[in-house]
Amino acid sequence: MSLKDSFVITTESRGLVLNVSRVFLDSIGEQHEYNIWFPGIGIAAVYGTIIIVGLVGNVTLMKTCLLVKSMRTVPNLFLSSLALGDLLLLVTCAPVDASRYLVDEWLFGRVGCKLIPFIQLTSVGVSVFTLTALSADRYKAIVKPLDNHKSNAKLGVCFRAGTIWLLSVTLAIPEAVFSDLHAFTTSHTNETFVTCAPYPHAGELHPKIHSTASFLIFYIIPLFVISVYYCCMALSLVRSSAEIPAEGQVYFQRQIKSRQRVAKTVLVFVGLFAVCWLPSHVIYLYRSYHYDQVDTSLGHFIASVFARILAFTNSCVNPFALYLMSKSFRKHFNRQFLCCTSRRLLYSHSSRRTNTSSV
Repeated sequence: MSLKDSFVITTESRGLVLNVSRVFLDSIGEQHEYNIWFPGIGIAAVYGTIIIVGLVGNVTLMKTCLLVKSMRTVPNLFLSSLALGDLLLLVTCAPVDASRYLVDEWLFGRVGCKLIPFIQLTSVGVSVFTLTALSADRYKAIVKPLDNHKSNAKLGVCFRAGTIWLLSVTLAIPEAVFSDLHAFTTSHTNETFVTCAPYPHAGELHPKIHSTASFLIFYIIPLFVISVYYCCMALSLVRSSAEIPAEGQVYFQRQIKSRQRVAKTVLVFVGLFAVCWLPSHVIYLYRSYHYDQVDTSLGHFIASVFARILAFTNSCVNPFALYLMSKSFRKHFNRQFLCCTSRRLLYSHSSRRTNTSSV
């Protein structure tokens, strides 16, 4: 899914609301005048909230899963990789996406135009391919439980996580190669503006190929594979529950319930990803198949803002979904979070005492 096509519609839709000009200094001291869009401040504040909540949640999740020995399980190692991808998206792409609702120009130059979409597509790839790998892992845990107890299971997870990152980076390389600053002309006002886009405003084939390929590779195909895994898991659980011997029924029932609980958690993550990213994909497909027309309607603008915010929200909800569904994670999460909070309070208190004594 691409960031860049959104810049075109947002720039046009600003004509619906009052803009105010402000003069800023760039990095080399030259003055530039930008239009500040007042309603964009509220949108940027929502982005800021998502970034802060996501940073706290994902950092605490990684600390919990990597530093607590009992939490270093195969699914949690995958979740740590997923959290790292979400952090990357929140730190780099979310602030850039928020800035386009504040000013009416692309602020990050040609390098930023190539780098930001590359990072976002990498993060999206890490998210969806990690969820696919998690589903495959849960399938193995239910259908072939002995394989998950091998001594090299965690090493295998690290290898698979590294492969997922490598695959995601590779698939995102064309985004960096072809993204550039292009000039667009609006049909209503006949004004020309320069923005970041994956292709120039000419021809209908490239946008259709780009949006359709993104939708298939980063949404439809992985979700279809996940659905197949879960259908197979359901069939296996039905068969195994019917074949459990009477003398081992209590033990096997506990094992099945434990594996079902983890599988349900992964399924919730998959559902959150599917819901959060579907509107963004749909709007991008709509724009790509109407690329010769710039839709400046208020309804389309509101739908675009909602889709973008929902997509970035996916990067902050996983830790809190896991918090609600896992008692052990909730206990260690609270401990890690309270530990960090108490350290900050202790540091702040000691600093105040030092300042008071020095006065």
